[in-house]
Formats: sequence, C-alpha cells, structure tokens
Amino acid sequence: MNKTCDALIIGGGPGGATAALLLARAGWSVRVIEKAIFPRGKVCGEFLSATNLPLLRELGVAEAFQELAGPEVRQVGLFAREVSLLAAMPRCGHGSDAWGRALGRERLDTLLLEGAAAAGAEVWQPWSAIGLSREGGDFVCQASSRERRQSREIRARIVIAAHGSWESGSLPSQCLRRAPRPGDLFGFKAHFRNCGLRPGLMPLLVFPGGYGGMVHSDHGRVSLSCCIRRDRLEQVRRAHPRASAGEAVLAHIQGDCRGVREALSGATREQSWLSAGPIRPGSRQRAGAGIFLVGNAAGEAHPIVAEGISMAMQSAWLLCERLVRGRAEVLAGGELAAIGRDYATAWRKQFAPRIYAAALFAHLALRPATAAAALTIIRRFPHLLTMGARWSGKANQISTTLR
Repeated sequence: MNKTCDALIIGGGPGGATAALLLARAGWSVRVIEKAIFPRGKVCGEFLSATNLPLLRELGVAEAFQELAGPEVRQVGLFAREVSLLAAMPRCGHGSDAWGRALGRERLDTLLLEGAAAAGAEVWQPWSAIGLSREGGDFVCQASSRERRQSREIRARIVIAAHGSWESGSLPSQCLRRAPRPGDLFGFKAHFRNCGLRPGLMPLLVFPGGYGGMVHSDHGRVSLSCCIRRDRLEQVRRAHPRASAGEAVLAHIQGDCRGVREALSGATREQSWLSAGPIRPGSRQRAGAGIFLVGNAAGEAHPIVAEGISMAMQSAWLLCERLVRGRAEVLAGGELAAIGRDYATAWRKQFAPRIYAAALFAHLALRPATAAAALTIIRRFPHLLTMGARWSGKANQISTTLR
C-alpha cells in the first residue's frame, strides 16, 4: 500500500498534465497514471488557439512551445466541393500572443508531462487505472501495468479524471458502452510533407458524411484530421476495398474537395494513419464529490471547431484555481461538493457556448441539404468564417492567476 497522495490524476494528456503541473507547483503531492508510453501520436487537430498562450507561459512551457510549433495561424478557410474560401482568423491579444499555432501531440503531451514531473509530480507510465473506490476519506485506485506485470493500489484525497471519453471502462468517471449507431463519428489523422497548403491557413474541410481540417504543424509537417459518420465510412471502405481505412477516407475527401486535392498534390504521408472513436461530443455528468473531470472526460465540442486541446488545458486551469484556493479545506476532506459545484458552473460558462456552436456547425456540415445552403451563404459572405471562429472560442481569454 502506497502512502496517500493529495491528488491522483488519471491521464497524462494536456488536461491531466496541466493539472499535475499546477498542483505540484502549488505544493500538492501528485501522482499521474498514464497508460501510454510517450511520445505517442493521437487523433487530434493539433491546433492551440491564442487563448492558451498566457496559460502556456504561466505553466513555464511557452518558450519551448513557440520554438517547436508551426507558423502562426492568421487565416481560416473552407474547402468544400470546388470552393476554396479564405477569411481572417479573429485576433486574440497583441504581439506574439495574437495568433494560435499547431504542435503535434507527441511533442505537446511530452512537453507538458515532463514539465509536471519537473515540478514534482510522480508519473506512473505506462500504468492503467482499472478500479476506483472510496474508503473512509480517501479514494483507492487499483492500477496495473502490463509491461511490468504488476498491480498496485494508490490512495489519494481527490481524483482528477483526465482519461478522455473514447474508451468505456469501470471507473465512475468513464462513459458506458453503447450500441453502435449509423451517426457515430470516427476520427482519422495523418501528417504530410511537401504539402501545398498556404502557411498560416487552417481550412475547414466539408465532404459527404464528414468534416475535417488541415494546418501546418511542427517540423514542416501538415496535419490533416477528420471525422466521418459510421455509415459513410462503411460505404467508403466498400468503394476502396484494397485501401486502408485512412487511405479510403482520404480518397473520399479528395474526390469531393478540390482544395484538398491541390494541397496534397505531390505531398507524401508521414507514418501511418491514426484512428479513434466513436467521438462523444457534449457535456458529461460530474462524477461526484472528490472526483473532478477535466478535458474530454468532462465534455467535448465537435472537433469541427478545433478546440479540444484548449478545452482540456483550460478546464484543468479552472479546476486547479479552485483547488489551490481551498487547499486546506480540500485536504481535510471538506468543501469538495462546493468546489465541484463552483467548478461546474465555471466550466459551463466557459465551454457551453463552444459546445453549442460546434454542434450547430457540425449539424450544418453533416447534412447534404444544410451543407449546400451554408456553402451558398458563406460564398457570398466569407467573413462568416471569422465570426464562426470567434463563436467557437478562438478569442475567449481566461484568467491565469491562481488566487
């Protein structure tokens, strides 16, 4: 039996690592359980809006991020059918903090988790949380490591669930498994080199049965990520029986989007396609007193707005701001319910508008009739792309002062 820690964090991605770094630096004893070995790829658009730059600076990793990340994203766009439209990205702040940038998850996640370890967090990797129960005033987590063929128990005063939403499991913070549905969304991602996409442009891709995006990431790579409905994916795979799922989806996108065909003409794919799903947009119920949810475990917007990393890191900040402020009461076993309610209120205020906006945009993109109507309107008024980026949270700053 291990000594009780103040906080156990399940998941070492952007949300979990941000929480671990903040709490460890504030003097908490922190343990992080992460099932994957870093660096590792992840299905993700990789874009971080400029709203995160003050937070990255507060975390002490802004300089490293800016050295590694791709060019500043100053334009949004739309590639659909034969149409390629451009508009300005809404500006956020001034100087180097005005524009967002993209960084591969294998580099971003490693940067943040190493920062948490340097701040004093104890990282268990690769370990998985397979059970969680309450004993007295503590939580007891059953953890296992297949590589080491070991099982251990970890005691903690509080638990922060940052394990995402794509996998079901036995933890009280995990989603229940549900029956497959035709409208389930599956995500795909790959990197390309020698791509003709204009630097500083992040276009939205709209194609039958799905949507996606492209952006210049680190080391001269362009990231292409997308979501596609289950029923459309099945049709696409039947149309390309000899191709992998990722290549079949890409052929489907290129067949419908001239902008993608032109951007990838002469490009070469780096490594294999990544896939994940089904994706579960929407808000989640809170897991209960003493268990706090951040990132996709708490809720996620449709990836059409490219706010997943932002919501993960910013939700961790909102939670840790409250935990640090009430540390004495929290570690004594009190105020957990009150902090949970306060955090839930702040979470809804910050992220509900993004979730609603993303749901609207996804609804328009995924239905042929509405997609055609929206394309007609946007061709006449391209500045609607700028407005859409603003509605999705690209210019919404959060406080970065732990009180």
